[in-house]
Amino acid sequence: MLSADLKWFVVLAEEGQVTAAADLLRLSQPTLSRRLARLERQLGVELFDRHGRRLRLNHHGRLMFEHASRALTELATAEDHIATVTSPTNGTVRLDFLHSFGTWLIPDLIRDFRAAAPRIRFALHQDAAGLLGERIRSGHADLAVVSPRPDSVELRWLLLSHQRLALAVPAGHRLAGRADIDLLEAADEPFIAMHPDFGMRRLLDDAATQAGFTPDIVFESSELATATGLVSAGLGVALVPVQQGSRWPEGIVIVPIRGGRAEREIGMIWAQDRPLSPPARRFRDFVAQRT
Repeated sequence: MLSADLKWFVVLAEEGQVTAAADLLRLSQPTLSRRLARLERQLGVELFDRHGRRLRLNHHGRLMFEHASRALTELATAEDHIATVTSPTNGTVRLDFLHSFGTWLIPDLIRDFRAAAPRIRFALHQDAAGLLGERIRSGHADLAVVSPRPDSVELRWLLLSHQRLALAVPAGHRLAGRADIDLLEAADEPFIAMHPDFGMRRLLDDAATQAGFTPDIVFESSELATATGLVSAGLGVALVPVQQGSRWPEGIVIVPIRGGRAEREIGMIWAQDRPLSPPARRFRDFVAQRT
């Protein structure tokens, strides 16, 4: 049974009427009726119960419909995969990114790229930085935008930008009026931190180690918005990136941090030992030229 036969049979089964299906398929009614009769002769069974002009799938027809629908889906998937691996103008880019990049960086990159490559699609996934690196290594994603740079020789790295780091403190806090601070000045503060797999947690741990203290972490979050919200409630302080146009909760003050660990790198990663598909390579090169 050819894919063209699969398509007309599925349409006929969904419409339940030769006239309606023929119109959708742009076939004459006699042509569609002859195709159905030929298919039923080949199979040796009827596929529909006839009720006047209405057609209703019988037991054999339901089996055929289930397998035909599945086959069409598989064929479409195969066509998409072939397009992905052979053409830089079609196919899908499997792009992962940190939660905090989903409101600004990723939409900006995709919007600009699709203006030049409108037929390329994106399969998107958000997660913690440590888990995104594993998804790249395992082949579940083509590219990921992360921070900080992963410590892995299995991953390639493209630097996109830097962000200064700051301490989010409650309004009225002893550090709230400062132009900038050394992180050591917050050594005695309770910290609202990200979970250990997150990039901002690694930055906090590294910066605190360099400053000479271990932060007192009173709550771990998977969302930066949650962390800053708890800071506004007076439950602690949090390390945050300084981002232009950021909207912070009411009741917090952002105090920049000075020193060697006072910024984070944002970059794109991909597998060292696996070639990128043409669409993914085109997107990576577009991002590289944009930086």
